[in-house]
Amino acid sequence: MIKAYLEENKDRFLNELFDLIRIPSVSADPKHKEDMRRAADFVKDKLLAAGLDTADVIETAGHPVVFGEKQIDATKPTVLVYGHYDVQPADPYELWQTPPFEPTIRNERIYARGACDDKGQFYMHIKAIEGMIAGGNLPCNVKVMIEGEEEVGSEHLGAFVAANRDRLQADVILISDTSIINNDTPSVESGLRGLSYVEVEVTGPNRDLHSGVYGGGVENPINVLCRMIASLKDEQGRITIPGFYDAVVELSADERTELAKAPFDEEEYKQDLGLNAVAGEAGYSTPERTSIRPTLDVNGIWGGYTGEGAKTVLPAKAHAKISMRLVPNQTPDEITDLFTRHFTAIAPPTVTVKVMPHHGGLPYVTPTDSVEFEAASKAFEEAWGKKPIPTRGGGSIPIVALFEQELGIKSILMGFGLDADALHSPNESYGLFNFYKGIETIPYFYKHYAELKK
Repeated sequence: MIKAYLEENKDRFLNELFDLIRIPSVSADPKHKEDMRRAADFVKDKLLAAGLDTADVIETAGHPVVFGEKQIDATKPTVLVYGHYDVQPADPYELWQTPPFEPTIRNERIYARGACDDKGQFYMHIKAIEGMIAGGNLPCNVKVMIEGEEEVGSEHLGAFVAANRDRLQADVILISDTSIINNDTPSVESGLRGLSYVEVEVTGPNRDLHSGVYGGGVENPINVLCRMIASLKDEQGRITIPGFYDAVVELSADERTELAKAPFDEEEYKQDLGLNAVAGEAGYSTPERTSIRPTLDVNGIWGGYTGEGAKTVLPAKAHAKISMRLVPNQTPDEITDLFTRHFTAIAPPTVTVKVMPHHGGLPYVTPTDSVEFEAASKAFEEAWGKKPIPTRGGGSIPIVALFEQELGIKSILMGFGLDADALHSPNESYGLFNFYKGIETIPYFYKHYAELKK
């Protein structure tokens, strides 16, 4: 359906993606505010060039949202495409083999920040839509919403969605910000974990102290923080916060059996990560631990002197950033509250503790027996020649649950990345195969969805 157009324009598609990647649209860093605007303008221009009727950069209280649409027939179903043009910070820069915002191809992969998450993935949709319009075979109305705050929790998108319910009305939301099992085994994710993200601060003395003069007589906040964090999990890998598991939905034996059908090679997994052994909650497999079970992880920890050489200091403060991935029926507000109360309660009297919530999001599950999921399954089957396997994703896209709450629309997670793409890490990459295969596959979704919705 689009193969000929893709073949004729594949070099142009890739060069356009490279131009987008070169814009360092890091939403977390205020110094990139103008870059965020440049990225939004770039996306708007490409939506118009692809053939959409309208496209606008719309202001929010944070970074702008890009919205465009093309209406072909009011009787046809409408697909709303969601993605994000913001990216994670590239730090630490010294660990990149090539500059993070200068895309480089090595071993048939694009290496750059945002190559997969999510510039490469959402840009596939723009090119797929362009191909369908150019070929005169766009079978559905289409709306495209690309935001600029996903990597910082989509703080202002909720207000945008609530204020634009009519504008955003559609029959299904299509998202490519997830992964497939591997390039030989397509899959469609039927769920995402939620998120609670907090920062903690442990304070001891009123100033940094000489460790020789005061060491042994004054509690070291870093030592305390390490002990407190270590106590948050037991020897079985279970989180020790009271009430943490109360709302967790346990999957049935049949459901776990279905999920286990996805191919997984633990030795290959360890080799890829340079590990001698895996770890996690007892009683669950590695794929289950990373998808259907909640987690608690330290994402960063600091305090005291970390510069070159030695400085014998007993620090006044210690800090950590901690994320908790959530599963169905857990809510970020409840888990953040449970964490805050527990972490404060376990602090010794020698220090004071502050817990500062950052962003969060609800978990999400979409039914696998819906018309929308069937259309995605048929699209992969037509493009790959094999039926995709339903999987559960371990990551979080906070806005997905909000879409359903505010708009009453189900989302289909039709991603084309791989777990090995090093998202959020140095040397993030995205396969050329995946980029082009995504552009080829997406139009099949539109075709099958239009047929199934008749």
